[in-house]
Amino acid sequence: MGAFTYPHFECSNCPELGGGAPGHYDVAIVGAGPVGLVAAVDLALAGVKVVVLDGKASLSDGSRAICWAKRTLEICDRIGVGDRLVAKGVTWHQGKVYLGDQQLYEFDLLPEPDHKRPAFINLQQYHFEDMMVARAREFPSIDLRWRHRVAGQSQTYDRVALAVETPKGNYSITADWVLAADGVRSTVRRLMGLEFEGQVFRDRFLIADIIMKTDMPAIRRFWFNPSFHDGQSTLMHRQADHVWRIDFQLGWDADPELEKQPDRVAPRLERMLGADADFEIEWTSVYTFTCRRMDRFRHGRVFFVGDSAHVISPYGARGGNGGVQDVDNLVWKLKLVMDGVAPECLLDSYDSERIAGAEENMLHSTRSTDFITPKTPTSRAFRDAVLELARDHEFARRLVNSGRLSTPATYTRSPLNTEDGEAFAGAMVPGAPAADAPVHHEGTDDWLLHHLGGGFTLLSFAQVPKDAAGALAALSPPVATLEIGAGLDLEDDEGVVADRYDAQPDTCYLLRPDQHVAARWRDFDVHAVSAALDRAVGRGAGTFHKAG
Repeated sequence: MGAFTYPHFECSNCPELGGGAPGHYDVAIVGAGPVGLVAAVDLALAGVKVVVLDGKASLSDGSRAICWAKRTLEICDRIGVGDRLVAKGVTWHQGKVYLGDQQLYEFDLLPEPDHKRPAFINLQQYHFEDMMVARAREFPSIDLRWRHRVAGQSQTYDRVALAVETPKGNYSITADWVLAADGVRSTVRRLMGLEFEGQVFRDRFLIADIIMKTDMPAIRRFWFNPSFHDGQSTLMHRQADHVWRIDFQLGWDADPELEKQPDRVAPRLERMLGADADFEIEWTSVYTFTCRRMDRFRHGRVFFVGDSAHVISPYGARGGNGGVQDVDNLVWKLKLVMDGVAPECLLDSYDSERIAGAEENMLHSTRSTDFITPKTPTSRAFRDAVLELARDHEFARRLVNSGRLSTPATYTRSPLNTEDGEAFAGAMVPGAPAADAPVHHEGTDDWLLHHLGGGFTLLSFAQVPKDAAGALAALSPPVATLEIGAGLDLEDDEGVVADRYDAQPDTCYLLRPDQHVAARWRDFDVHAVSAALDRAVGRGAGTFHKAG
């Protein structure tokens, strides 16, 4: 008996199947996985009419992506599902690393207090999707169609046409824009004849999801060379509903189909957990370490997001989290262009910013892979020496790489940024995601990020003159003002916001709709804010890379 009952979706009805003319939509999303569903909800919140097409009759099988990072949870807060995810997921921020059967050290991924969200939660992908489907159904503007498979694609200068196949018949639709969120084996990418290049590493890993009731704490455990697994690596995570994820390194020569069989998996688990361990195998899969991406993520009116654009080796939880950041980056830009507020060249910044994010994830993932599965005698000797030194020396622990875990992208080289003109300390540089912090709002405890996002905001550590605030609100797009200080919009009684933003009296920040810093100043100047806004929406930002 599995831990989750999968829903079955009947083939969705739609006007086109009734013999009507091809419908036209603001945006069509191909793929109803985590990234496609987040995109649909974010677009609906912006008032965009969306159709979502997916050929499946249920949610994704197996746990798949399980580890959702703090930044993803903050984005999900903005679209109204953060509380649901955290309530169901297993919160964790600590980990232990072992060499053989002995613990080397432990670590803490969120040593700093005063954040609303934890460093990570573990939650099976099917739960994430289930909650996102429920959220999507709250919006009449989202037309979610199951068992509707895209079979053809073409585009002109002003729209994209999609041919769709269903068990009830075939039809066509058009859309102003298309988001391809259809995964590693993207149909849209194949139909467009686009390449997916990168590196495939010569190693395989077995995933075994087991149901096991135990009082072991919810921490990340990674073993190098444990006695129970023939000297190869093993990773263990706890998920919701008493499900545990265990990853076993298999080696390149392993037969994937053979290794997934229960009579092969069970003995491995018994050697690890003990012969008396009481567990039930829920799901197994074998994967190969891979880092690949498209050369460009924008192709005319088609945008590739998530695994359709880039695939990252699993250790580090960078795949699903990176895909959610893709959507967070794209939706606000698309909305401004659709509304005629920003020039279309703004959309090319999706390429420049998210390719940089994908490159960073691939670099970290490649380094993790090289450390976990060294391919030469020299690299193995280095790895083993580092592990031995890590028993007693902090400097060596910083070199151990069992998967550098997902961190939010900072777009330091973005053409949308306005460079600092004065000295600042701390991490809130132009391009960085805004750090959360506790605040007081109208006499109640609150969080800073609750008041940011969805539009441009001037975060000011002093009162903004009313005429200046009015001038900001009259800009296109409008800039809202959010004042922090005694008796202002938000009160920073503990000084945490001021510390994280290196704030002095009159310091102010311009925040983008995705909560990333666009610019910052030591003194407020309405003309400087207006110029930074122009740059942040693609007006006067120089030359973008031209996507074809």
